[in-house]
Amino acid sequence: MAQRLSMAVGSAFKALSNPSREDMVAALGEVTGTLALQRMRTRMATDATGRRLLRERPVINTSTVSLSELRALPKHTLGRAYVSFLDIEGVSPDTRTPVKHMDDTDDELKYVMLRYRQVHDFFHVLTGMGTTLEEEIAVKWFELAQTGLPVALLSGVFGPLRLNSSDRKLLFTEHVPWLVQCGSSSKFLMNVYYEECMHLPIADVRQQMGIFLPPGFVPKDALIQD
Repeated sequence: MAQRLSMAVGSAFKALSNPSREDMVAALGEVTGTLALQRMRTRMATDATGRRLLRERPVINTSTVSLSELRALPKHTLGRAYVSFLDIEGVSPDTRTPVKHMDDTDDELKYVMLRYRQVHDFFHVLTGMGTTLEEEIAVKWFELAQTGLPVALLSGVFGPLRLNSSDRKLLFTEHVPWLVQCGSSSKFLMNVYYEECMHLPIADVRQQMGIFLPPGFVPKDALIQD
C-alpha cells in the first residue's frame, strides 16, 4: 500500500507538471484507477459486445489492424477517419503504454485498462478532436464522463493551467460543456468493437453511439482529402 501511495504521488507530480510524460500519466492512471476500472468492467460485462471484448481480448496495433487497408477505405468511413487521424497527428497504435503497475492476479482488469488506452484515439476521432493540448484536455473531460477514471479528472483540472487565457476560456466555455454532456449521454464507448466498425460511415457510428457535434463545429474527419 505504501509503495502504491508513493508511486501515485510521484507519478501525479511528474504527470501533471509535464503531461507529455506518457509513462507517468499511464502509471498515475493505473495506481489510482482500480475502482473506476472495476465499474467499467461491470458495464462491459452487462453488455453483449462488452462481454465479447472481455472474452476475446482483442488488441489494437499494427499487427492486428492493417493501416494500409484503412487508407484505402472511403474517406467518410470510421476506419479512414481513424488512420487519417494517426497520420496527421503523427501517432501510432503501437505506442500505447503497456500495463505495468496493476495487480498481476487480475488479468481481466488489466485488459480493461489496456483496451481503454488503445481506444483513446477513437474517442478523438468520434468527437472530431485533434491532439493539441487544449483538445487533449477536452477529450479527458469526455473520458471522465464516460469512465470516471481519476487520471482523467486530474488531467482535466490541472492540465488547463498550462494553457493561455484565451485557450482556457475556449476550453471551458465551449469544449468542456459539450464533451461532458456528450460523454454522459452517449453509449459506453468501451462496449464498441471498433475493429468491426471500420467500414461503417463515421456519421452512422456517431449516431448509433449518441455522439453529437455542436453547431458550426468542423470535425477533423471533415478535412480528409481523397
